[in-house]
Amino acid sequence: MASIETNGNSDDKVKLPIEGRRNILITSALPYVNNIPHLGNIIGCVLSADVFARYCRLRGYNAIYICGTDEYGTATETKAMEENCSPKEVCDKYHKIHKDVYNWFDISFDHFGRTSTEQQTKICQEIFLKLLENNWISENTIHQLYCNICNRFLADRFVEGTCPTQGCNYESARGDQCEKCGKLLNPNELKYPKCKVCHAFPMIRKTDHLFLELPLLKEKLEEYINKATMDGGWSQNAIHATNSWLKEGLKARCITRDLKWGVPVPHDKYKDKVFYVWFDAPIGYISITSCYTSEWEKWWKNPNNVELYQFMGKDNIPFHTVMFPLSLLGTEQNWTMMKTISVTEYLNYEAGKFSKSKGVGLFGNEAKDTNIPSEVWRYYLLINRPEGSDTLFTWSDLQTKLNKELLGNLGNFINRVLTFIAKPHGQGYGSTLPEAISAKSHTPTRCLGQKVGKHVKQYLDAMENVKLKQGLKACMSISSEGNAYLQEMQFWKLYKNDHSLCSIVMKTSAGLVYLLATLLEPFMPSFSTEVFKQLNLPETTQFFLQEENSERPWEMIESGHKIGIPKPLFKKLKGKDVEILSQKFSGNQADRILQT
Repeated sequence: MASIETNGNSDDKVKLPIEGRRNILITSALPYVNNIPHLGNIIGCVLSADVFARYCRLRGYNAIYICGTDEYGTATETKAMEENCSPKEVCDKYHKIHKDVYNWFDISFDHFGRTSTEQQTKICQEIFLKLLENNWISENTIHQLYCNICNRFLADRFVEGTCPTQGCNYESARGDQCEKCGKLLNPNELKYPKCKVCHAFPMIRKTDHLFLELPLLKEKLEEYINKATMDGGWSQNAIHATNSWLKEGLKARCITRDLKWGVPVPHDKYKDKVFYVWFDAPIGYISITSCYTSEWEKWWKNPNNVELYQFMGKDNIPFHTVMFPLSLLGTEQNWTMMKTISVTEYLNYEAGKFSKSKGVGLFGNEAKDTNIPSEVWRYYLLINRPEGSDTLFTWSDLQTKLNKELLGNLGNFINRVLTFIAKPHGQGYGSTLPEAISAKSHTPTRCLGQKVGKHVKQYLDAMENVKLKQGLKACMSISSEGNAYLQEMQFWKLYKNDHSLCSIVMKTSAGLVYLLATLLEPFMPSFSTEVFKQLNLPETTQFFLQEENSERPWEMIESGHKIGIPKPLFKKLKGKDVEILSQKFSGNQADRILQT
């Protein structure tokens, strides 16, 4: 019997949609449980969704962020064979590893669950039975690869071979998808297929399976897509990939597999089969929410009051814009359908591509071992977020971003301001914020406020449209404006020559520090916590409730307020350290583990 995932939640502590409020349900693609997530997985799914979830909470929206590990299917069975244990033991092991990685990265799930639960089985089977009742399910006999050595039909991920796509010819393509070109495949399409377990060449046999009749649901799907792409502002890569699927023509899609580890099919003829993981996995969003609250239908069957935002990498698009919506539409029930989809391209690693299967790249647990703080990793991944095209991770670029942008721009501005205010009277302000008399009439300060106000508007527009990289850049522009303002005013000279004007400059700059700590909380929460501590202020959403305050930064903190103890926020990354890290994390992850 599958375990029920509760995560310690009780229904009197959970958030439910509130009438009259903006209710936002956020999910990120469920990370597959059979391996450790790498940096490309993290930015493509959980980190991007976390930033948007934190932003929504700052705005006062009623938002929840749901995620969990995707645990059924061929890949888990394969991993269990490799590790000589049961699929459940594999899931338990890697579910904990995933949770630990995301905790270190400060990912703020409202609930992080898993799909190997009774709730998943119940809801998945209910959706299937509705589809069956509504005549959207068909039966068909197919030709499937069968391994005589293993005595079993080979589900897609038990097969590897050469990609048949012209111009690709990748020799390690999986039976469901080519990792190199991204094309979805059937195992029979592969050139030179081999059993992944014993490496024998399989033969073809007939077997019966169940299919979801996508063509019959095309009209319903197109109506949904036309509305959602307009209302939800889908990212261009999501629109393009979805239109490509529609243009090629929808085909009936097999939703069952000859496996043991999965959701059993509630049909007498197919009781020895399970559902294909890409039919049941997206249903995990619903079942994991049902583990969060027994009143899950208030989120998932409430389309007039709930907005669904989903985050993922580009290889997951068709399953979320075609397969999952069709599964819900076919039930003819009142489901909350996806409004907005935010899709990333690939983050590549040095000279190649991140790959879990090949162990290439830097993995979540290894990021912790670099002794580079999680807030630095969050910043680097988000400022390099591959929103419109693939981006490249390099150690030298990480060094530049940390030393010049975080340390040289942001950290430098905040530290200059707070350390000067903290100096004893006669040298500074004795840690007490001074009065800023007539700040509004001081032209450079007023102009600064206007510039900052424009950047804040850019920030809000970007975040509302899930352009996270643009939102982060707007924050860094505010920090740059602050540094330029300090240089122009030469506050260290003003303190002696024009004490009143120096007070305006420092009070205004302290307001910018407060503003930056607030705006950057979604991106670097531990950084913001530390800045609020140094300001001796509680973390607050006051700014967002009074948006116009951004043009009057000198008013953001009251005069007479006593700040905390300033200290450097970032540590420089030296060239020799970069060389060591680059060498340490080169090659294959498995080889690195053996070396240690």
